[in-house]
Amino acid sequence: MPTIQDHQSCSFEGYHVEYLMKETLKLRKLITKRGTFEMLIPLCCTTNPVRYMKFRNTLHGFSSRTLARRLKELEKADILTRQAYHETPPRVEYRLTPKGQELVESIVSLLEWMRRWSKKR
Repeated sequence: MPTIQDHQSCSFEGYHVEYLMKETLKLRKLITKRGTFEMLIPLCCTTNPVRYMKFRNTLHGFSSRTLARRLKELEKADILTRQAYHETPPRVEYRLTPKGQELVESIVSLLEWMRRWSKKR
């Protein structure tokens, strides 16, 4: 990540604000679409692959079309891998990539931060 040496022009010491803003926009476009966080949870709670039907049964209120679209977007972004088996009935499984695992770990850390700071003191 590029940094700048002139700390007076940046509120994050050592980081270039414009660069961080561009990266934030990319991240927001990827993970804030409806259902994306919810799809990552079944994947982070196991080391086993997750089948398409597990997503269907876990994610209530999402159409098959939305689910398929989000899974394709996450696959394209190298967050998860898709493995299709030529069986009857068809079997499709998903796994987190190392990049996806790191993203999920960051999300869990953010959730822990939220829980810690949302407690009444």
